[in-house]
Amino acid sequence: MGDARMKGAKWLWVVLALACGRIVADDLAYKERLLGALVQSTPRILARFDSETGRFGTGIWICRDQHPMYPLAVVYATAAEGNRYYRDPQLLEVIVKAGDPLLANMDAEGRWEFVKKDGSTWGRIWMPWTYSRWIRTFALVRHAMPAEARRRWSEALRRGYGAISRTQLGGVHNISAHHAMGLYIAGQVFGRDEWCRQAAEFLLRVANAQREGGYWSEGVGPVVLYNFVYIDALGTYYAVSGDRRVLPALERSARFHRHFTYPGGQNVETIDGRNPYDGTIAEGNVGFTFSPEGRAYLFRQWSRLGWEGLDADLIASLTLYGQEGPMAAGGADEDGVFVLREGGEARAATIRRRPWFICLSAYTAPISTSRWIQDRQNLVSIYHDKVGLIVGGGNTKCQPLWSNFTVGDPSLLSHAPGDTSPDFRPRGELYHVPRQATLVLDPEPGLDLVYGEQACQIRLRVVDERKLEYTLRASVGASLPVAAHLTLIPRMNQPLETAAGRSVLIRGEPVVLPADQLGPWIAHGGFRLHLPATFVQTGYRLDLPPGAALRWPVLPHNPYRKDGRAEPAEGRIALRLPFDADHDQSRVVIEVP
Repeated sequence: MGDARMKGAKWLWVVLALACGRIVADDLAYKERLLGALVQSTPRILARFDSETGRFGTGIWICRDQHPMYPLAVVYATAAEGNRYYRDPQLLEVIVKAGDPLLANMDAEGRWEFVKKDGSTWGRIWMPWTYSRWIRTFALVRHAMPAEARRRWSEALRRGYGAISRTQLGGVHNISAHHAMGLYIAGQVFGRDEWCRQAAEFLLRVANAQREGGYWSEGVGPVVLYNFVYIDALGTYYAVSGDRRVLPALERSARFHRHFTYPGGQNVETIDGRNPYDGTIAEGNVGFTFSPEGRAYLFRQWSRLGWEGLDADLIASLTLYGQEGPMAAGGADEDGVFVLREGGEARAATIRRRPWFICLSAYTAPISTSRWIQDRQNLVSIYHDKVGLIVGGGNTKCQPLWSNFTVGDPSLLSHAPGDTSPDFRPRGELYHVPRQATLVLDPEPGLDLVYGEQACQIRLRVVDERKLEYTLRASVGASLPVAAHLTLIPRMNQPLETAAGRSVLIRGEPVVLPADQLGPWIAHGGFRLHLPATFVQTGYRLDLPPGAALRWPVLPHNPYRKDGRAEPAEGRIALRLPFDADHDQSRVVIEVP
């Protein structure tokens, strides 16, 4: 009883330290607790299983529906007190049956049709996420499988990984990194030393391809969400190989994510060249468990998410491969400025002055013709502890109103509904991504930007815990129209109110509010945006040029849907602030009452 009390007190101290903004140098121990949670979730996983077809999930069948075989195999193969499923023959039957849809739907080369739940098809591939879970499941249960099922799985996995070995390890990419991790495990399972050597050499290439800042790039600058794929692949590989050459990359990536994570646990999207903002809390993965800083990151994330909310698939990998141990001291949530420098040049910064958190990105890139590489157009994000992300939301394509500035006519770039192969370049002279960006830290943080030949500027000033000033400037006299845009993160089904008396619910219906329907402020989602205005005897006079307006929903191009369509919840509330001869700057104030 005394030991239990001491352990409880220890965890309470860690939680209290985290709440105060610091993570103490203590051990992160999780395997026993998380395996218990996985055992408890097993009935829910089994409830999604169709014993006649061997399928999990509902709707259109996709190969990734079978991924629950992996956490079930970990439960089956792990001896632990309270694990009633250890070597349970009925659970083994489910795991074996779960392979039937994979075997039935693969072609002669071991590929599945890449189908999504919306019915869109993207060609036949060796789905990396499915293959890695299938081989790890086989590694755990193969000796207990009926002989005929073991033979069928073995033949299919050998055929698939043979093709992966021959065709899929070309350039460094998140998909090829994941394939290499699976290939290494397949080499261990089947005694194919040449597969292990090939995978090890490739994964060392992956580690060496990491940029100075601790991230991988798929274009210009960081990917943030897909960084986790590289970390997971290298972490799993390290766990099964002991190859210490990849540890420095895991340590650098842990530092990167500790800085580029919002106080609420969400990934910072501002520097991400692939994905816009997602409000979910990142869980991390096994690759973070091999460094004190990575374990501190995991503890911070899990404390926000709730340990009980961790995904069964993640728990399976943590149980098999994760390393427990000490966490780094010192919280990434403390006040201060972090500057990401590469080659001595400041490329991005996070500024924490509680309760505010700001990210500035000076990464620029030409417009890519690939649907997957987003335009680096939205370079500022502003977060407040009380309400979350307010301004920012990240990058997209075919949507210049998501850009901090546009020079030219924004209608020259748009996505036609249903177009599966759009031209991602403007149809005329429009500049919506800067060709040059310079990070400024003193006396006020911000960015100096150049669009074509047009100079623009952003400056920020934290006034106090409730207010932040956001100033946008542009030199006047340009031959093309110049406008700034603030992208506000929507709170669906909540009202947006204006000082002029308008109140609209943020749903799917389009809203356009010109300046005379705004008044000196806009309120939404717990924050208020004060617009440029001049006090006169009769009240406030809005000081905005013609054309200023607020629009909702300003939709992105979603690359993960074949036709690029986006739902309203993926959109932004966009405030357009033009410049003219009488207005070379706009200063707005963000207030959180």
